[in-house]
Amino acid sequence: QVQLVESGGGLVQAGGSLRLSCVASGSIANINALGWYRQAPGKQRQMVAVITTGGSTYYDDSVKGRFTISRDNAKNTVHLQMNSLKPEDTAVYLCNADAQFGLELHDYWGQGTQVTVSS
Repeated sequence: QVQLVESGGGLVQAGGSLRLSCVASGSIANINALGWYRQAPGKQRQMVAVITTGGSTYYDDSVKGRFTISRDNAKNTVHLQMNSLKPEDTAVYLCNADAQFGLELHDYWGQGTQVTVSS
């Protein structure tokens, strides 16, 4: 099992910045990747950024150049630095852990944190 707790959401004006953090606990050694997803009302959940155990990063095209994902392995924490925020970035942001136990893959989710960008 992996537990995830997010923090750092809030209300910001367009062009502003926010930093999200997610602390992982439990079976940390089984985590292959940590990531951030978002879900806006009436829309499907969307991958925002992912960082693997090896440090490879992946971003949705809509956030490239504005968002940066990073990982602090010593603190079992993943951060999402969000700059130049736009109203269309408004969503609930959820932390995700992709873990493997033997041959079984499991997805774990945090409770989510609201990000609201005003125009």
